[in-house]
Amino acid sequence: MQRTLALLFAASLALVLLVPNTSGAQTRKRNTTAKPTRATTPPPKTAEVTRAGATRVADEIKRLTKFIYLLGSIAKGLEGVDDAAKRNEASPAILEQTQKSKQTVRASIQTLREDLDKLETDFRGTPELQRYYISLAGVAQGAATAEDLAAANKFDLAGRNLLGVINRLTDVLLGMR
Repeated sequence: MQRTLALLFAASLALVLLVPNTSGAQTRKRNTTAKPTRATTPPPKTAEVTRAGATRVADEIKRLTKFIYLLGSIAKGLEGVDDAAKRNEASPAILEQTQKSKQTVRASIQTLREDLDKLETDFRGTPELQRYYISLAGVAQGAATAEDLAAANKFDLAGRNLLGVINRLTDVLLGMR
């Protein structure tokens, strides 16, 4: 009997030690009241801002590509008229129209440069796009060089310079993926 009592005592002691005591485990009270929400609007997501910036870069690439395509044939025509003028084979009406065309091309290149300058400024001023600004910096200067070449009646070289601007914009766009 003493042996049975000792066995029963050992089993009880083992049971007490093995079963965890959870009565004091939860000491923090649960708060079920809802926290007040803030009335401010959340900041725009980085992905959305980056996507919008990439769209703007893509739009500039499209505009420049279309412009260079058109400039190619216009530049050939302008060169042809300039050659004819040197040989005194061009009429005054054609020379006048050529001067208007040259002014239009120069104004278009100036508009492109201004738009690229604004793109650079926007990338520099937007925190989510600043990391891409390093690659983008200088595209407006490339367009300004094209503008100077067009002012010197070097339209073919101006177009080639704008191709370099497109290449740089394409590199920026690839970096934004």
